[in-house]
Amino acid sequence: MIAYIKGQLVKIQEESIIIDVNGIGYEIICANPFSFQSSINEKTMVHTYHHVREDSQILYGFKNEDEKYLFIKLISVSGIGPKGALSILGTVDIPAFVSAIEQEDDKFLTTFPGVGKKTARQMILDLKGKLNIAFSIGKDQEQESEHATVDYQTINEVQEVLKSLGYLDKEIRTILPEIRKEPKLNVDEAVRKALSLLMKN
Repeated sequence: MIAYIKGQLVKIQEESIIIDVNGIGYEIICANPFSFQSSINEKTMVHTYHHVREDSQILYGFKNEDEKYLFIKLISVSGIGPKGALSILGTVDIPAFVSAIEQEDDKFLTTFPGVGKKTARQMILDLKGKLNIAFSIGKDQEQESEHATVDYQTINEVQEVLKSLGYLDKEIRTILPEIRKEPKLNVDEAVRKALSLLMKN
């Protein structure tokens, strides 16, 4: 397996980044490719998961080992493939997610794209007790993360507003994880926060 790739980040695309390693360009699929924007044209290490199927070999990339570990655990759940796992990682706050699994909060889990009640229950069944040790989520963090939830419907509405203002999907995706971490916001508050973050980028 390819655990990580270290080389020059030469290109960022809608769903992937390209790392040049001694003249060979590795295309790596990421949840938020533009989160690597600050490393463009610099030597970069990307944690990777090498997904092998009969008809393809795909490299999935992550900013850190926590993201990679969660991805591996997610694709072990019946009904969740790599694409679904990346959709979750695209807006996930890991402490809040782990807390939801431990507290069997299927309502929170169904706020993620592509996750219905059946899949949420399967995630709880398969992952409970397996994440809190790996990520060291304490009770204080669990209590905090209960409040750090901007729901998916709000996130979706924020995306639509930002698109109507002329922002591109690739720009919007870079700030969604930060919005998701905020204490519960209404749409107007979340849009203001998003615009503030976009102007900084």
